[in-house]
Amino acid sequence: MSVKDKKELQKSPAIVRMSEDDVKSIAEDLRLKLTAEETSAVYEFCGGISRAYQKVYEFVPPAPPVKYPRTPGYRETEDKSWYYRCDIKGTEKGLLAGKTVAVKDNVCVAGVPMMNGSKILEGFVPDRDATIVTRILDAGGRILGKAVCEDLCMSGSSFTSSYGPIGNPYDPARSAGGSSSGSASLVARNIVDVAIGGDQGGSIRIPASWCGIVGLKPTYGLVPYTGIMSMEKTIDHAGPMARTVKDCAALLEAIAGYDNGNDPRQFPTISVPPYSQLIDNGIKGKKVAILMEGFEEVEEGIAKNVRDAAYKLREAGADVTEVSLPIHLDGRDFWTPVNLEGTYQESVKGNGHGYGWKGTYDLPLQEHLTGAYNLRPFDCPIMVKILMVFSEFMQRNYQNKFYAKGQNLIQFLTSEYNRILKDYDVMILPTLRGKPLKLPTTDMSVKETLSLLGMLRNTAPFNATGHPALTINSGFSEGFPCGMMVVGKMFDETTVLQVARAYEKIRDET
Repeated sequence: MSVKDKKELQKSPAIVRMSEDDVKSIAEDLRLKLTAEETSAVYEFCGGISRAYQKVYEFVPPAPPVKYPRTPGYRETEDKSWYYRCDIKGTEKGLLAGKTVAVKDNVCVAGVPMMNGSKILEGFVPDRDATIVTRILDAGGRILGKAVCEDLCMSGSSFTSSYGPIGNPYDPARSAGGSSSGSASLVARNIVDVAIGGDQGGSIRIPASWCGIVGLKPTYGLVPYTGIMSMEKTIDHAGPMARTVKDCAALLEAIAGYDNGNDPRQFPTISVPPYSQLIDNGIKGKKVAILMEGFEEVEEGIAKNVRDAAYKLREAGADVTEVSLPIHLDGRDFWTPVNLEGTYQESVKGNGHGYGWKGTYDLPLQEHLTGAYNLRPFDCPIMVKILMVFSEFMQRNYQNKFYAKGQNLIQFLTSEYNRILKDYDVMILPTLRGKPLKLPTTDMSVKETLSLLGMLRNTAPFNATGHPALTINSGFSEGFPCGMMVVGKMFDETTVLQVARAYEKIRDET
């Protein structure tokens, strides 16, 4: 053994040194048919690689700065929509001055525990603020706590969180929607002014629709996801939830924009218009397309409500026409392998990030997830277990064949939506097909419980394509809010917000 090798052994080793038997075993598993000479050469060469890993292990990356002071806060026990309470004040002046904010509990707030609705993350305390948290505070917002979300955000309903179910503000026995369930509930009940939600398949728009508020999934990449627990990097979105379009626009304006290369979902050319100043400019002459396929298999009362609301935009000067795009009905299916297999590879096997991520990695979160997934995967919710079993089966038998084809089909779907949006400023369709579902009871079977989780047909396609999509309350059916979804051109949140604001004025005047 050389002197250099002896010095290496005296250090705390970053990784276990690979043995020649390890090389032989792995080579056999991979069917590489290494000769004895090749085996020996590979062993020696990997010793040099291990020294590079040692150097990476020994370097300490700079700690992320935390701009605003705070105390640790406390665990909420009375209002189930809160996971953890805190009180972090930002600047005294700004776009959000005087506004109280709830942050979905998949968003890092330094020093405040983060559970992401799951036993898997219990005990984890972030050491950083997500970029959008700092931006909220820079804009004068006051963060009052972390809102409960569904277990690892893997549900569109509101009963999977390890912290307990969240009832709908209009009927506690029914779902508030998810996965941003706590955020929607807190806003709808006037506990906070605005909230942050996350959306991979509809998780801002579903609870916003069922709770009767405004929720916007911005264009993919407009709002940085830095410091937020990812599912699949190509469908991750974070955005604003509010009672009014004006507050929604202000929160979007505060959190949007390029994050200096920290988030690979973004482009340096992103610009942020003054949304809050532009929303009242009117929609005279705007062309609105009612997407007919979005109304298929929708409850009659909801379908009528949303169609009537869309036609009322004529009162604001818009040209409203019904259009057909059959491929919309296939959008959720194209999204499915991307969501399932992508989330499995990135979030489960990749411990929150995986590979191919040219941006900031949250190392403490990754370390926590590594231990949790290795030691107690049985603590995952049933939806994550389904994802893990099915995705592992696909990986073993088909590798990434369907993930890749799904992504290619999504490119085609995107071009088809863009074809409609070339002639129209926005598309309108119901956010959801039915009223809030009843929460499960203890005597329900697992199969019956799982039947309560499917509500993504109109929402998931726009996570796949990345188009901006906003839901606004268009009235009530059988006593429950109906969500009207407004979908716009890429990075044209201004028009989406203007259409929503025009309808809001008409609605509130009648």
